[in-house]
Order: sequence, then C-alpha cells, then structure tokens
Amino acid sequence: MASLSLTQQQRLLAKLSPAQIQAIRMLEIPTYELQQRINEELQENPALEEGRDPEELQEERFEEDFNEEDEYSNPLQTDEFNYDDYISDDETPDYMLRSNNGPAAPETDEMSFTGSTSFPEYLKSQVYLTKMTKEQRHIAKWVIGNIDEDGFLRRTTEQLVDDLAFQEGLAVPDAEMEDIVQQIKQFDPVGVASYDLQECLLTQLKAKPQTETVKMAIMLLTKHFEDFAQRRFDKLVNHYEWEDSKLNAAIEEIVHLNQKPANAFNGNVYESRETTIIPDFYVENRDGELVLTLYNGDIPDLHISPEYTQMLKEYSGNANTKDKKDATLFIRTKIDAANNFINAIKQRNETLSRTMNAIMQQQRDFFLEGDDMALKPMTMLDIANITGYDVSTISRVCSSKYVQTEFGIFPLKHFFSEAMTNNEGEEVSTREIKSLLAELISNEDKQAPLTDEQLGEELAKHGYKIARRTVAKYREQMNYPVARMRRGYA
Repeated sequence: MASLSLTQQQRLLAKLSPAQIQAIRMLEIPTYELQQRINEELQENPALEEGRDPEELQEERFEEDFNEEDEYSNPLQTDEFNYDDYISDDETPDYMLRSNNGPAAPETDEMSFTGSTSFPEYLKSQVYLTKMTKEQRHIAKWVIGNIDEDGFLRRTTEQLVDDLAFQEGLAVPDAEMEDIVQQIKQFDPVGVASYDLQECLLTQLKAKPQTETVKMAIMLLTKHFEDFAQRRFDKLVNHYEWEDSKLNAAIEEIVHLNQKPANAFNGNVYESRETTIIPDFYVENRDGELVLTLYNGDIPDLHISPEYTQMLKEYSGNANTKDKKDATLFIRTKIDAANNFINAIKQRNETLSRTMNAIMQQQRDFFLEGDDMALKPMTMLDIANITGYDVSTISRVCSSKYVQTEFGIFPLKHFFSEAMTNNEGEEVSTREIKSLLAELISNEDKQAPLTDEQLGEELAKHGYKIARRTVAKYREQMNYPVARMRRGYA
C-alpha cells in the first residue's frame, strides 16, 4: 500500500522584475508585432500618449525662434553664409526624404515580401483551438518557443518549469506544465514536440490505422529501437522468426515516416497562407560604406501624459483622505508602467541596433557582394562576445527578425553558421560545405545516387574532409533523403 508523505524541495531561482520581463518580451517580437503591442498599451494605459513630448516640442520651438531671430537679423554679415547653398538643383535634400520615425525610402521597390506562415506561428494558432485558460495559453506559446527547428521539444517538464520561473517569473506546478505539453503534442503535424526521434516515430505510427504491419513497426520501435537504429535486422529476424517480407514491410513503414516533425509543415496547404514580412533593419551600401537603419516606420513616439503628471503632483501634495491616496497610487502605478514601457522600447532599439551592427561588420563581404560563399563562420556566441550581451539575448534578437539588403530580404539566422577547417587549415563556413553538397546531389546519377560515404569522398576531393555522419547531418538539414530514396528522382 502506497504511503503519503510530505517532502520539501529547494530550488535556486532568480526572480526577474516586471520591467525586466517586459524588456525581454519586447526584444523577442518583430516590428509588426511591436506596432500591435504599442496600440494595446495605449488603449490600456491612459498615462501613455503617442506623439512628441509637449515639453520637448516647446523647447525646440524656443530654440528655433531664438536661432531664427539671430540668423535673420543680418545673414549677409555671417561669414558662413553662402548664397549657393540656397539654390537647389531640383534635388530634394536627404533629410526631407526621411520621416521622423523611419529610414529613408530604399531605392528598391522591395519594401516587403510575402512568404509562408512560419512553423511556430502555425503551432501558436492552434493554441486557441484548445480549452486552455488565458494564462495556460500564454505558457503554451512560451513552450512552443522552446521547440527547435526540427520540431522537437528537448526540454523535460522539470526543466521547462524552472526556465519559466526564471525567464517569466511564473510558478507553474509540474503537473500543469505536463498537461500543457501533452496538449501541444496533439497539434498538427503529428509528432510535434516529441522529446526524441523514438517518440516522434511512435506517435506517427499510433495515429495510423492499426494494421498488422503498423503493429509490427510499433513493436520494433518500442522494444528494439537501438537494434533498428543500428540496422541489426538479423537479430530481429532471429528473435521473432518473422518472414523477411513482413520485416521488410514493417521497416518500410518506418522509413516513410517523417523523422523531423517540422518538415511535414513544408509544402502542405498551410504554407500557401501568405503574410507580409516587414524588415526590421535596412543595410545600404554607400560607396563601400555600410549604413544600418532600424526600421520604425509606423511606430509612434511615446511620452507620459502631462495631465497625469500634473494630477500626481496635486494629489501627492494633498493626499489626506483614503480616496486621494487610492487615486495617487493608481496614477503613480500607471505612470510607472508607462515609463517602463517607453524604456523597454528604447532598450529594445539599442540592443537590436548594437547586435545588427556586429553582424553587419562580421559579414561585411556578404552585405557588399550578396554571395553566400562570402559568409564567414559565425555563431551567436561570437556576436555575444562582441556586443557584451548574453547568448540568450542574441538569440531573442535574431528570432523572427529580417534585414533588407540590395540583394533581397534575409532572416538574421541566415548569417550564422558553424566553422570547419579545410585541408589548408583555413576556417570555412558550413554553409559553404552545404552549398557544395547540394551541388553534388543535384548533379549525381539519379539511377545510382551517391551514398553519404561517397558524398564524403567527393567533399574530401574539394578540401573538406568530414565524417560520414556529418555528411548525413548536413543532408538531413537540407531535407535531402537517403540515397535509396533519391533513386530515380528527376
């Protein structure tokens, strides 16, 4: 008979302030979501107003009036006056092409492009089809943010609970987190949020009609996954005394499963949903000098309401009744929230600009030439060391952010790749190796496609000596099937 007992567990957690949590969230969202977030805050907080601060505008007008009076008193007596400066050659000055909030209009018409709904966005859209509470939906979206690019959730429930407490300041019981994760695992595509490949494949098989072949495949993966992964099929035949035809049918059933849940999203009907991608950055090449602009096109200036500031002064000086004390507390809370919101946006812009500047300088050759082969090996840790930020901060900056160049629009993650050393001892980007690998596969004999080992030999001839398992890893990342599955492909 099971006994009940009370136990204590200590956890060392760093509690983030609401302002820090808000700054982190601001950093993650792209420009188009920031516009929506600002509109929501303007509606919720009456102490926050859009437009220039009236006090700043008044100071600027005073300075302009003072300067105009000084200039026009006798401009011809000023040594710096040049009549030619006031004669235009029918060219509009650069400063008049710029709005107060946005960059100069790019020469290219490609302000944005339409693309498919991203995999994380597709998963988040399914959260609203569940019966979760508002808070649970927020947690579910956060969990989806931890799903990797292959569609796996490699964090345990306990790790997710600890991470959520540290990053969001939310304490969630393990059981509730497990329930949310299990609901996400029911999302489309089948197998999403699996912890590992075995769970992913089993989930897909259990969703199929339970034929004899499917049941055999489930048994193989459940009891003999390691033998199957190592292709020790003789051991399986001897253990179960199965006919070769039945074993081959079960193996074929498994082989045709999707090994990466995110791959199932590519090419399906949902990919045809179009969304406008607004670049967060513009990089211009001005005679060999790269100029970075942070896009803030429709984002308004924000300031604290002068009326609320005045009310706080009046109530604070005469808060001798409970009603006035409550009113003072309400006003101060709203003003503090508005200040935190404004500071979070300023901090976001500074962090984004600093990070993109580091990326731009590291990948200068690419921004000048537009050639992927010019991309240097670069990791998020490299940018973190340059900027002084944490790697997690760099990751948030690069999430769902895009930069427009004269060669097109690119996600920031496009510029990151691992480094490898070629036969000459030089560090080269793995993107360069993948480009050559794609070329080899495209030009291979479709009746006798190259195996991973043969691809490795071909890469070695070009100076890239890498292991067969690494070749397989790169091939899978580029969504190329194994050699036998490529046979006969056009």
